[in-house]
Amino acid sequence: MLNIAVLVSGGGTNLQAIIDYTSREAVDASVEVVISDREAYALERAEAAGIKGVLLDRKVYGNRLSDEIYKLVKDCDLIILAGYLSILDGKILEVFSGRMINIHPSLIPSFCGPGMYGRRVHKAAIRRGVKVSGCTVHIVDSGTDTGPILIQKVVEVKADDTPETLAARILPFEHVAICEALQLFVDKWPN
Repeated sequence: MLNIAVLVSGGGTNLQAIIDYTSREAVDASVEVVISDREAYALERAEAAGIKGVLLDRKVYGNRLSDEIYKLVKDCDLIILAGYLSILDGKILEVFSGRMINIHPSLIPSFCGPGMYGRRVHKAAIRRGVKVSGCTVHIVDSGTDTGPILIQKVVEVKADDTPETLAARILPFEHVAICEALQLFVDKWPN
């Protein structure tokens, strides 16, 4: 069984998609811990599912945050960043090289990198006038949104879109993409 840690910072809809997906009998994976870097509704989702939830406030832990997370996830097989906003560094990146994935709300390499998250991504896409946007699941490396791409989903950008309407249309595709990426790891994981 593939043991998963999920890192979150917000409401946790991608987390809920992962919880729902891993609860299926045919999926040989389990969410073992959910870690948030701030107070977040996602921790309530974890609790409702009977999953250990941990708050490691980034304001409290500062540059020790990645080390504290590592202590909690070191026995996991895969880390999923599901709307996680803090930047990881140090040992966790080395130990989980190739076994940590992130969902980003754009088609990388567009509208990504430092400072590009949430509404900012969608606002930039609309301002640029792109005709399509979407989401990307990629391997986490030492850069920001620079790791190898695993899955992308494309969504049309409409002429009357706002950052909120575009985000709302992309979000269901994020749920699908993150679960497809998870399945890639389940399929190749040693049983």
